[in-house]
Amino acid sequence: MRVALSAGGYEAVTIEGLAESAGVSKQTIYRWWGSKAAILGEALREGSVPGADAAVPFSDDLGADLRAWFSAVSAGLADADGVAVARALIVVTASDPALGLELNEKLAAPIREWVTSRLSLAVAAGDVRADVDAAAVADQFIAMASYAALLGRPLGDARVDATVGVLLRGIVA
Repeated sequence: MRVALSAGGYEAVTIEGLAESAGVSKQTIYRWWGSKAAILGEALREGSVPGADAAVPFSDDLGADLRAWFSAVSAGLADADGVAVARALIVVTASDPALGLELNEKLAAPIREWVTSRLSLAVAAGDVRADVDAAAVADQFIAMASYAALLGRPLGDARVDATVGVLLRGIVA
């Protein structure tokens, strides 16, 4: 499914093409899934979501860590696969809200975990206020990276620097 998406986007994926690739009939596909959005949703449920797996080690510099991590997530979401998946995720969410919530959480959970862990260290070091809502900070990163993926363009260094700069001004101790 991912190959089909990156080759031509969600619009180019057809049940006929998926059936042909799988060596089965269209009826077999429809017996298991009601739509191509349902097929994509299951494929995403079972596979990886671009950008969610960005791993950046912690250093002593919160700003540098956030910039490195945000750049990695943005790059992961802005390649052809990431753009196709981000756009298709909107269709899945619109056609099956429960599955959309599950898939969006699959994307968001590792991001929230990384940001929460990193900000917890910064709070303990006295660099960040204790009242900062790490999940809200993570959601802002998710929103910006997702928007860039929907547009099909990665966030450049200047945009990442500006975003992290604004964030840090709002959360520093």
